[in-house]
Order: sequence, then C-alpha cells, then structure tokens
Amino acid sequence: MKHYNIQNYIRYKKDVEDTIKRIELKEHFSLYDRDQLVTLFLPLVENLARKFATSQQASGVMAITDLIQEGALNLIKAVDRIDWEKINESEDPEKTIKSFLSKRIKGGIRRAIDINRGQMRLPEHVTNEIRRNFGKDKTAVAMFFNSIFLSIDASARDDDDMFLQIEDKSEPYNQEFLNMYLMSLLKQHLNDKEYHVLRLSYGLDCDKHSAKEIASYLDIEGSGAYVRVSQLKKQAVDKLIENVDHSQVLDYL
Repeated sequence: MKHYNIQNYIRYKKDVEDTIKRIELKEHFSLYDRDQLVTLFLPLVENLARKFATSQQASGVMAITDLIQEGALNLIKAVDRIDWEKINESEDPEKTIKSFLSKRIKGGIRRAIDINRGQMRLPEHVTNEIRRNFGKDKTAVAMFFNSIFLSIDASARDDDDMFLQIEDKSEPYNQEFLNMYLMSLLKQHLNDKEYHVLRLSYGLDCDKHSAKEIASYLDIEGSGAYVRVSQLKKQAVDKLIENVDHSQVLDYL
C-alpha cells in the first residue's frame, strides 16, 4: 500500500478514490490481499474521522487530516487481526467486518485524542455523580471503582466477542493511563494475592485472564478454586473502597 503523507485533504480523497477504482472487485473480502483490503476501507476511516472532527471530543485538539492518519494506522492493525473463520461464519460477513474495523478505528482515534489532549477522562455522567457524592462516606470511592471495573469488563470483549457491536456513546478516556493509575492504587493498598487477582482479571498490564488461569497462577487448587478467585476479587475491591481516600479518586477525574 502507498504510504500517504496527508498534507491536503482533497488530494488525499481523490488519491483514495482513484486507487479503489483500480482494484478488481471480488466475491468475498477474504479474497483481497492485505493492501487492497486496507485501501477499500479507507473511506470508512475518513467517515469516522469526519464525525470526530465535528464533535467536541476533537475540537481544538486534532485536525481532520491527523484524525484520518490515526484512523488509517488503526485500520491496518485491525486488518491484520481479522479472524476470517469468524467473519465467514457470521450471517452478514460484510456488516460484521465493517463493524469490527469501525470499533478498532474509533478506539484508536479516541486514544489519540486523549493523548493529544494530555489528560485522562471518565465518562461525564460518572464524573458528575462522583462529585455530587463527594464527602458522603465511601460512596464516591465505591462508585469510582465499580464504574471503572465494569467499564473495563465491557471494553475488554473487543477481541473475543468482536461481533457483538454496541455503539459506544460514552466520552473517551485513555485506558492506558487509567490502568496505570489503578495499578498504583492496587500496589499501595492490596496484598500480593489481591493485587494479582485484580491485575489479571481486568488485564491492567496484560491480557485478561480467566478464573481458571488466575487460580493456576495463584496456586489455588481444588473444586472451590473458582469460588476462591471470585471471593478474592470482591475482597480486593472492598479493600480498595475502604482504604482509598476521596481525594485520590477526584485527583484523576
């Protein structure tokens, strides 16, 4: 694939259109080579980038050409991760592949916006609710951890359940920065087993692990191993809620 140094938006659009016209149409997407597939979906990148460019999320942060470049890079990564067996088994392969690529492209653009903005953000409704409850015992801290861990659980299904596509209407935040912050709190307040059970369960610095894998990692054996892992997770979260101060939560909103 030609490497574009996008300096002119109009020239870029025409270049993509001309390149697509030269690609011979095939019956299935799986029949295209990697570069052809990437080129065919560049208009999808542009469409998603334009939506971000006209939103408050990217306003004053990234130009349309920068958004397209970031989206194109994530498109290439996504194409390399396509599971053609799952694509071909789906009821609508074209819709499935577009949905999968769209989610990857949007995720990459959101991360780029966050990095360029230089801050981490939680969904606005979560932030507002936490601030309303500031000072009310441990309510704010409990809301913070419960919301974050639920959010990680939902977003981490991208790889395994890539066809269960639900529109993401939440405000973007930088997952990498958030995970780093969570790791620091875990190290500060939890013992080794509690630390590792949350780290592995939510994939804070690695891929998410199943309860079976976590039990093996922590040398928990027997028929009650899964139950013990669940108990440790609850114990760890409760301990965080009990020991983390309100100010530690609000400092990172």
